Amino acid sequence: MEAHGSGLRRVFVLAFCVAGIWSAYIYQGILQETLSTKRFGSDGKRFEHLSFLNLAQNVVCLIWSYIMIKLWSSRITGGAPWWTYWSAGITNTIGPAMGIEALKYISYPAQVLAKSSKMIPVMLMGTLVYGIKYTFPEYMCTFLVAGGVSTFALLKTSSKTISKLAHPNAPLGYGLCFLNLAFDGFTNATQDSISARYQKTSAWDIMLGMNLWGTIYNVIYMFGWPHGTGYHAIEFCRQHPEAAWDILLYCLCGAVGQNFIFLTISRFGSLANTTITTTRKFVSIVVSSVLSGNPLSSKQWGCVVMVFSGLSYQIYLKWRKLQKLQRKRKTT
Repeated sequence: MEAHGSGLRRVFVLAFCVAGIWSAYIYQGILQETLSTKRFGSDGKRFEHLSFLNLAQNVVCLIWSYIMIKLWSSRITGGAPWWTYWSAGITNTIGPAMGIEALKYISYPAQVLAKSSKMIPVMLMGTLVYGIKYTFPEYMCTFLVAGGVSTFALLKTSSKTISKLAHPNAPLGYGLCFLNLAFDGFTNATQDSISARYQKTSAWDIMLGMNLWGTIYNVIYMFGWPHGTGYHAIEFCRQHPEAAWDILLYCLCGAVGQNFIFLTISRFGSLANTTITTTRKFVSIVVSSVLSGNPLSSKQWGCVVMVFSGLSYQIYLKWRKLQKLQRKRKTT
């Protein structure tokens, strides 16, 4: 009976994590698309300073992680010093800025789809630089994702969707997304290296260190000279309070979403987290298509299904490897 209760509790916690991640990041996606396409106020101006969202997100997550460390973290020493995140902070500042700037040139579904193809640069780097050999099923996953993204990019976008973009330019938009993925790869590798060297580092410590350096770099970039973009962004928010409110909600969604991701990884592992976030991206595309009034064509939906079929198969392969590893550990 006790085991049954424990199982139900675990299912409840997992459902809680799914609901938290989905609601936080789907709503954040809606706000991101709104800020990149909407015309605010009677003057009908666009919010052109999208990179300011990253600074605002850094500040909110920095404060949030500091509060969480003070409330929940134990007083164990030996975590990574704050200065060790300086290099990862650079790529974590440039990468997301490129990803969000891409929304000026391509639609939100196209951006989500392009950013879902993270395995492509990872496998290319692994093969060309490190000589890693992958299995046929792994190459099949990459083929499905690459084929889906590239076909989606080549298909004609509706004039209604293009009219909402600030500066329509598909090659530039997709190029920024793939550069975002490349910088993210370095960021993740550096974070893994820090965690390996300082094994007592908590998720909150990483969140604090990364957002601290992100705040420093973004403040220098946006406010380091008299006519920096930060001043224009603040002036826009002062003239259009509706945009300022959307930015605040966007940042809070990011902070709450990170909380649920940390909870999911700590309770259920990274594979469960990958599954939840991957399905969330698919739902985000559906929600965007419905709410924006710009439904995707049947061919575009075929590309979306192709990409997420590849991602789902990749998750299944990872799960199968994990099961084999666990069986080996039990026998030994």
